[in-house]
Amino acid sequence: MRRRTVSAASLALATVWLATGCRERSRASTARCGDVCGTVVVAAIGEPGSVLPPLVVETVGRDIGDLVWERLARLAPGGATVDTAAFQPELASRWERVDSTGWRFHLRPGARWQDGKPVTAEDVVFSFDAFADSTLDSPARPILAGRVTVTAEDSATVLVRFGHPSPESLYDATWHVRILPKHIWASMPFGAWASDSSLAKLVGSGPYRLREWTRGQHLTLEADSGTRSRIRRIVWRFAPDPDAALNLVLSHEADLLETVIPPTSVPRVERDSSLRALPYASAAYGFLAFNLAGRPGHGPTPLADGAVRRALTEATDRAAVARTLFGPTAKAPPGPMSRLLWIWSDGIHTLPYDTAAAARLLDAAGWKRGADGIRRRNGQPLAFDLLAPATSGARRRLLELLQESWRRDLGVRATVTVVDFPVFQQRLAKRDFDAYAGSYLDEPSPRGLAEQWTKSGWGSLNYGRYDDAAFDSLFARASRESNPAAARAAYAAAMDTLNADAPAIFLFAPDNVAAVNRRITGVRIDPYSWLSGLPGWGIDSTRRR
Repeated sequence: MRRRTVSAASLALATVWLATGCRERSRASTARCGDVCGTVVVAAIGEPGSVLPPLVVETVGRDIGDLVWERLARLAPGGATVDTAAFQPELASRWERVDSTGWRFHLRPGARWQDGKPVTAEDVVFSFDAFADSTLDSPARPILAGRVTVTAEDSATVLVRFGHPSPESLYDATWHVRILPKHIWASMPFGAWASDSSLAKLVGSGPYRLREWTRGQHLTLEADSGTRSRIRRIVWRFAPDPDAALNLVLSHEADLLETVIPPTSVPRVERDSSLRALPYASAAYGFLAFNLAGRPGHGPTPLADGAVRRALTEATDRAAVARTLFGPTAKAPPGPMSRLLWIWSDGIHTLPYDTAAAARLLDAAGWKRGADGIRRRNGQPLAFDLLAPATSGARRRLLELLQESWRRDLGVRATVTVVDFPVFQQRLAKRDFDAYAGSYLDEPSPRGLAEQWTKSGWGSLNYGRYDDAAFDSLFARASRESNPAAARAAYAAAMDTLNADAPAIFLFAPDNVAAVNRRITGVRIDPYSWLSGLPGWGIDSTRRR
């Protein structure tokens, strides 16, 4: 996946109360017990390098930052990025379209920074400049730099204008940028931001403020004075790996874990009566992508032949593979998308699972089985290599399943090569592979699929150099649709074309399973930021951790 995680240095206890839960104490400690009862502890896999939004690259940092800093507006979970009715107020209380390229936002009356100073339109202008800056190089920079101008019309009104009309302009004006306090950061050059670790500067307008950060151990947020949540304090305990994070929950030293990894560990959570396993859709999808042009200097492989790719796809029981790897709720996606992406449709046409039809395709293309069971054409065996990163046991297992089923059902000789993740990335960039097992994380917009599967993604994420003018044209047309229903239909037509050509086999769209202590109530998870709803959660004080 594209998001990375930084390992924590240790697992030391933050303070004694982190592991105690709610319990009776002496009269002198009554107030302290109230604080503890309003505390939840999150077991995090890895520690963020920064929580300041333009510098965040890890999901843990995003999760923390989304409780401290606000967007102008938020997209409702499951909302379509082209549906303007799917956006809800956050730092802006209302907005209106000015014309085809502009939106006017009115800031929430009385909005203040956590140091008491008012939030102003100048803060919004400053924040957009920061996210578009090449020195900070935030993930949002390609979307914003040179494409948007932001103007303060008065102290509480901002005009955001794009260079060209786009059905996703409201999404682009709200999703990518968290608003920062200009009065704190403007005196410091952008290039110096990463080196400043002062907690006093990590001031937002959101429901929680940063209270403490002991590197390698824990980070604590506490509720701002205007927050009504019963959860008054949130502590992240940083674990070096998934097993260590899960053990914090199973030992009742933590209340929450975003994802139980591997999925085979979910029964351990279910066996603990104080915990519940909470499934929710993942933003990930996985695939096997083919190198259509072949390795540089080696010429094309049999995978350049569309008949071979279609036969391999039809000989793959995608639904069974997804369930085998990720459990009974996992699905085979109808194209390059997770279950969160709003263009998902079970009506998209995919190649059926039919091993007999797959064999006939290869026969017709001249690939005949020999005495050893392997197919050949003009003396060339139907053989190629499958590449996976050593960091993903699921993807290695995936390739082993494909290797065996294709040998048995089709007479294909596939080898499996597993390499360290940096080597894996280097080989993709050099196109030094025949096929590779990949996994991407979606954001709410389907726009990122262009980088992965259209010709515009050559030199970026389209490592297999897929190039189909019909698909590119259909995808571009879909991206111009402003009506959600029409856009879904247009994206479906593009996916029909992609699937028929089989540049990849789209194999799994899993659920995540969170581990949640039953003392935490009202839990609703937005998969794009799993803790963003926490201000609305509660604590059952009758239960212990």
